[in-house]
Amino acid sequence: MDKQKLLDELKVKMKSDISLPLRDSATNLVFGDGSPDTEILFIGEGPGHWEDVKGIPFVGNAGALLNQLLSKIGMQRAEIYITNVIHYRAPENRDPENSEIEAFRGYLDEIIRIINPKIIVTLGRFSMAKFLPGVFISSVHGREKIIDWEGKRIMVVPMYHPAAALRSSEIKLKLTNDFEKLPQLLSTIKEKGDKIQTEKAQDKKAEQMHLI
Repeated sequence: MDKQKLLDELKVKMKSDISLPLRDSATNLVFGDGSPDTEILFIGEGPGHWEDVKGIPFVGNAGALLNQLLSKIGMQRAEIYITNVIHYRAPENRDPENSEIEAFRGYLDEIIRIINPKIIVTLGRFSMAKFLPGVFISSVHGREKIIDWEGKRIMVVPMYHPAAALRSSEIKLKLTNDFEKLPQLLSTIKEKGDKIQTEKAQDKKAEQMHLI
Protein backbone atom coordinates (compact mmCIF):
# COMPACT_ATOMS: atom_id res chain seq x y z
CA MET A 1 0.00 0.00 0.00
CA ASP A 2 1.44 3.40 -0.96
CA LYS A 3 2.23 6.09 1.58
CA GLN A 4 -0.41 8.53 0.37
CA LYS A 5 -3.17 5.98 0.81
CA LEU A 6 -1.94 5.18 4.31
CA LEU A 7 -1.91 8.88 5.19
CA ASP A 8 -5.39 9.36 3.75
CA GLU A 9 -6.70 6.48 5.85
CA LEU A 10 -5.03 7.87 8.96
CA LYS A 11 -6.58 11.27 8.30
CA VAL A 12 -10.04 9.72 8.07
CA LYS A 13 -9.40 7.92 11.34
CA MET A 14 -8.36 11.18 13.02
CA LYS A 15 -11.43 13.00 11.76
CA SER A 16 -13.68 10.37 13.29
CA ASP A 17 -11.84 10.27 16.62
CA ILE A 18 -14.19 12.12 18.97
CA SER A 19 -11.74 11.68 21.87
CA LEU A 20 -9.26 14.18 20.43
CA PRO A 21 -9.10 17.50 22.29
CA LEU A 22 -9.80 20.89 20.68
CA ARG A 23 -11.96 19.47 17.87
CA ASP A 24 -15.15 21.11 19.12
CA SER A 25 -13.67 24.61 19.01
CA ALA A 26 -11.78 24.16 15.73
CA THR A 27 -13.02 24.54 12.17
CA ASN A 28 -10.90 21.87 10.47
CA LEU A 29 -8.52 19.05 11.21
CA VAL A 30 -5.08 20.18 10.05
CA PHE A 31 -3.40 16.91 9.18
CA GLY A 32 -0.34 17.43 6.98
CA ASP A 33 0.77 18.63 3.58
CA GLY A 34 3.38 17.76 1.00
CA SER A 35 5.00 14.71 -0.53
CA PRO A 36 4.66 11.43 1.36
CA ASP A 37 7.82 10.26 -0.41
CA THR A 38 9.95 13.07 0.98
CA GLU A 39 13.26 12.56 2.74
CA ILE A 40 12.67 15.52 5.07
CA LEU A 41 9.75 15.78 7.48
CA PHE A 42 9.02 19.11 9.18
CA ILE A 43 7.08 19.11 12.45
CA GLY A 44 5.69 22.35 13.82
CA GLU A 45 3.53 23.24 16.80
CA GLY A 46 -0.13 23.58 15.87
CA PRO A 47 -2.55 25.29 13.50
CA GLY A 48 -3.14 29.03 13.53
CA HIS A 49 -6.12 30.96 12.16
CA TRP A 50 -5.56 30.39 8.45
CA GLU A 51 -4.48 26.81 8.95
CA ASP A 52 -7.72 26.21 10.83
CA VAL A 53 -9.73 27.83 8.03
CA LYS A 54 -8.04 25.96 5.18
CA GLY A 55 -7.20 22.68 6.93
CA ILE A 56 -3.57 22.88 5.74
CA PRO A 57 -0.51 23.49 7.93
CA PHE A 58 1.70 26.56 7.48
CA VAL A 59 -0.42 28.63 5.10
CA GLY A 60 -0.30 31.91 7.05
CA ASN A 61 2.59 34.35 7.41
CA ALA A 62 4.80 31.71 9.05
CA GLY A 63 4.07 29.41 6.14
CA ALA A 64 5.04 32.10 3.64
CA LEU A 65 8.39 32.47 5.40
CA LEU A 66 8.84 28.70 5.41
CA ASN A 67 8.25 28.63 1.66
CA GLN A 68 10.83 31.39 1.16
CA LEU A 69 13.41 29.53 3.22
CA LEU A 70 12.84 26.34 1.27
CA SER A 71 13.18 28.21 -2.01
CA LYS A 72 16.51 29.67 -0.88
CA ILE A 73 17.96 26.17 -0.55
CA GLY A 74 16.51 24.96 -3.83
CA MET A 75 13.55 23.07 -2.39
CA GLN A 76 9.85 23.41 -3.06
CA ARG A 77 7.02 23.00 -0.58
CA ALA A 78 5.70 20.08 -2.62
CA GLU A 79 8.98 18.19 -2.08
CA ILE A 80 8.77 18.03 1.72
CA TYR A 81 6.08 16.99 4.16
CA ILE A 82 4.96 19.11 7.08
CA THR A 83 2.71 18.46 10.04
CA ASN A 84 2.33 19.50 13.70
CA VAL A 85 2.33 18.04 17.19
CA ILE A 86 -1.36 18.95 17.55
CA HIS A 87 -3.81 18.96 14.66
CA TYR A 88 -6.65 21.16 15.86
CA ARG A 89 -6.21 24.85 16.58
CA ALA A 90 -5.93 25.79 20.23
CA PRO A 91 -8.07 28.78 21.30
CA GLU A 92 -6.31 32.12 20.71
CA ASN A 93 -3.31 30.20 19.39
CA ARG A 94 -2.20 29.43 22.94
CA ASP A 95 0.59 26.94 23.59
CA PRO A 96 -0.48 23.31 23.41
CA GLU A 97 -0.91 21.60 26.75
CA ASN A 98 0.97 18.42 27.60
CA SER A 99 -2.26 16.44 27.69
CA GLU A 100 -3.14 17.67 24.19
CA ILE A 101 0.27 16.78 22.80
CA GLU A 102 -0.08 13.33 24.32
CA ALA A 103 -3.55 12.88 22.84
CA PHE A 104 -2.21 13.47 19.32
CA ARG A 105 1.08 11.64 19.88
CA GLY A 106 -0.03 8.29 18.48
CA TYR A 107 -1.21 9.88 15.25
CA LEU A 108 1.99 11.89 14.83
CA ASP A 109 4.04 8.77 15.47
CA GLU A 110 2.11 6.96 12.76
CA ILE A 111 2.72 9.84 10.32
CA ILE A 112 6.45 9.51 11.03
CA ARG A 113 6.31 5.75 10.46
CA ILE A 114 4.52 6.17 7.15
CA ILE A 115 6.77 8.96 5.84
CA ASN A 116 9.92 7.23 7.14
CA PRO A 117 12.09 10.32 6.56
CA LYS A 118 15.85 10.53 6.62
CA ILE A 119 15.71 13.86 8.49
CA ILE A 120 13.14 15.33 10.88
CA VAL A 121 13.27 19.11 11.25
CA THR A 122 11.50 20.31 14.39
CA LEU A 123 10.14 23.85 14.22
CA GLY A 124 9.85 25.30 17.71
CA ARG A 125 10.30 23.95 21.20
CA PHE A 126 7.21 21.75 21.40
CA SER A 127 8.14 19.50 18.50
CA MET A 128 11.79 19.60 19.57
CA ALA A 129 10.84 18.31 23.01
CA LYS A 130 9.36 15.18 21.46
CA PHE A 131 12.83 14.04 20.43
CA LEU A 132 15.18 16.17 22.54
CA PRO A 133 13.55 16.72 25.93
CA GLY A 134 15.11 18.95 28.55
CA VAL A 135 17.15 21.16 26.23
CA PHE A 136 16.87 24.81 25.22
CA ILE A 137 16.34 25.61 21.56
CA SER A 138 18.73 28.54 21.85
CA SER A 139 21.52 26.07 22.63
CA VAL A 140 20.83 23.35 20.07
CA HIS A 141 19.17 24.98 17.06
CA GLY A 142 20.71 23.94 13.76
CA ARG A 143 22.74 21.16 15.37
CA GLU A 144 21.89 17.76 13.99
CA LYS A 145 21.55 14.81 16.34
CA ILE A 146 21.17 11.13 15.54
CA ILE A 147 18.54 9.61 17.81
CA ASP A 148 17.13 6.14 18.28
CA TRP A 149 13.42 6.32 17.42
CA GLU A 150 11.48 3.07 17.63
CA GLY A 151 14.62 1.05 17.03
CA LYS A 152 15.74 3.13 14.07
CA ARG A 153 18.40 5.79 13.94
CA ILE A 154 17.20 9.06 12.49
CA MET A 155 18.63 12.56 12.20
CA VAL A 156 16.77 15.30 14.05
CA VAL A 157 17.55 18.98 13.38
CA PRO A 158 15.92 21.41 15.83
CA MET A 159 15.12 24.89 14.51
CA TYR A 160 13.22 27.95 15.61
CA HIS A 161 9.60 28.22 14.56
CA PRO A 162 9.06 30.58 11.58
CA ALA A 163 6.50 32.50 13.65
CA ALA A 164 9.26 33.37 16.12
CA ALA A 165 11.44 34.51 13.22
CA LEU A 166 8.71 36.92 12.13
CA ARG A 167 8.94 38.60 15.52
CA SER A 168 12.73 38.84 15.71
CA SER A 169 15.28 39.67 13.01
CA GLU A 170 17.95 37.89 15.07
CA ILE A 171 15.98 34.66 15.17
CA LYS A 172 15.15 35.01 11.48
CA LEU A 173 18.86 35.17 10.67
CA LYS A 174 19.54 32.08 12.80
CA LEU A 175 16.67 30.20 11.16
CA THR A 176 17.91 31.17 7.69
CA ASN A 177 21.43 29.97 8.51
CA ASP A 178 20.08 26.71 9.92
CA PHE A 179 18.03 26.09 6.77
CA GLU A 180 21.11 26.57 4.62
CA LYS A 181 22.67 23.52 6.31
CA LEU A 182 19.89 21.18 5.23
CA PRO A 183 21.14 20.22 1.72
CA GLN A 184 24.53 19.20 3.09
CA LEU A 185 22.96 17.33 6.01
CA LEU A 186 20.72 15.42 3.62
CA SER A 187 23.70 14.55 1.45
CA THR A 188 25.64 13.39 4.50
CA ILE A 189 22.83 11.23 5.86
CA LYS A 190 22.44 9.58 2.45
CA GLU A 191 26.15 8.81 2.29
CA LYS A 192 26.36 7.55 5.86
CA GLY A 193 22.98 5.85 6.06
CA ASP A 194 24.39 2.34 5.90
CA LYS A 195 27.14 3.25 8.33
CA ILE A 196 24.64 4.62 10.84
CA GLN A 197 22.62 1.42 10.74
CA THR A 198 25.83 -0.62 11.05
CA GLU A 199 26.79 1.40 14.12
CA LYS A 200 23.33 0.75 15.53
CA ALA A 201 23.77 -3.00 15.04
CA GLN A 202 27.21 -2.86 16.64
CA ASP A 203 25.82 -0.94 19.62
CA LYS A 204 23.08 -3.52 20.04
CA LYS A 205 25.58 -6.38 19.86
CA ALA A 206 27.80 -4.67 22.43
CA GLU A 207 24.81 -4.18 24.71
CA GLN A 208 23.89 -7.86 24.41
CA MET A 209 27.46 -8.90 25.19
CA HIS A 210 27.44 -6.64 28.24
CA LEU A 211 24.25 -8.29 29.48
CA ILE A 212 25.84 -11.71 29.09
